[in-house]
Formats: sequence, structure tokens, C-alpha cells
Amino acid sequence: MSFELTGPTAGPLQEGRPRHLVILLHGYGANGDDLIGLAPVWAPVLPDTLFVAPNAPYPCDMNPYGFQWFGISNLRPDIMLEGARSVAPTLDAFLTAEMARHGVDESKTALVGFSQGTMMALHVGLRRAKPFAGILGFSGALPGAAALQDEIKSRPPVLLIHGDADPMVPVQALHMAEQGLQALKVPIEIHVCPGLEHGIDQAGVELGAKFLKKVLA
Repeated sequence: MSFELTGPTAGPLQEGRPRHLVILLHGYGANGDDLIGLAPVWAPVLPDTLFVAPNAPYPCDMNPYGFQWFGISNLRPDIMLEGARSVAPTLDAFLTAEMARHGVDESKTALVGFSQGTMMALHVGLRRAKPFAGILGFSGALPGAAALQDEIKSRPPVLLIHGDADPMVPVQALHMAEQGLQALKVPIEIHVCPGLEHGIDQAGVELGAKFLKKVLA
């Protein structure tokens, strides 16, 4: 079964066609409106960028008003990998179509994820033949690091940000992702936010803006 993803967009701040894309992938039980709020905060440093926040394709098992990329009962690596694999073709097709629609390619496109959206950004972004400009992930995890060894096709710069008080996705997931990506020679930076639970704080917003400005320069 195929799905056509839709969701809110914002920008570009300056007139004319966008020169860059930032694709915002929300977390489990949320929707595109959850992350599109980052657009007006980041737009001043990315004035030629269109922000696109698709809704995940499935109604959320635990929240009928939200969406999920895949069903998830726990953070076991095999469950996360199976889920990410199941929806990857849908997200891949959306990314290809969205870039074609706006006349940009991977080098002008960055992926931003939160929680389950980070899992999807890493899963799909590292398996594209052409590298994205960058991948920014908040409060997420790397699904299937062992499988990635045989499947990685590109190595875009990655910034992962995580709160050390996260009760949903423990901060250990950040360090495991860092180790897995370092082993595959992916340029990886991490930042731990003291006292932050499962969310994005001001420090994360500012670090994300700097990262996106750098990779989309």
C-alpha cells in the first residue's frame, strides 16, 4: 500500500523559489504541525529555505489524533529496524518528489527529525545514493546499526541532540548512535542537554540553526 504524504509548509522568507529544503519529521503520536513551529525561528538564518513537515502515513496506535511512522512497543533494535524498513519506501518517494517539485537536490536538502522522526531521518538519509546536506536529530535513536554496515550509501554530516533526563528514549540511545555512526565514518557531532526530558530546548534550537546554516551554506 502506498501513501502520499501531506503536511504543513512554511517559507521561504525571501521572495522567489526556494533554494533549499528542510524536511521536518515529527515523532510518534504527533503530526507535521508539531515541528513546523521551528520554521519561523530558523527562517531568519535560512531565508531562502522552504520548510516542509509531512504527517506520517499511519494513525497512531496510542493517540488517534496523531500519526506514527510505524508501530512501536519498545526500543528493541530489531523492532525499530523492522518498522523503519516498512515505511522507508513511502518516505523515500516523498523526498524524491518534493525535491523534484522545487528543483533542488540532496545537496540543498536537510532532514530534521524528532524522536521517531530522527530514526526515520537516519534510516532513510544514510541509504540514499546522494548525500543530503545534513541530518539533524533530536531525542532519537539509530535503528539497526549492524544492518547499516552493509546498506550505507552516503555519509552526510549528522548532529544529534538529546536530553540527559529523557524518560522516553534514554540518552544512552544517543551514545549508541554516536558509536555506530563513528564506526561507519559518518561525520557525527552530539550535544547533551542537561536536565532536558523528551523535547527540544532553546539550546537545541540554537545549535540546530547553526548546524543547518553551515550545511546549507
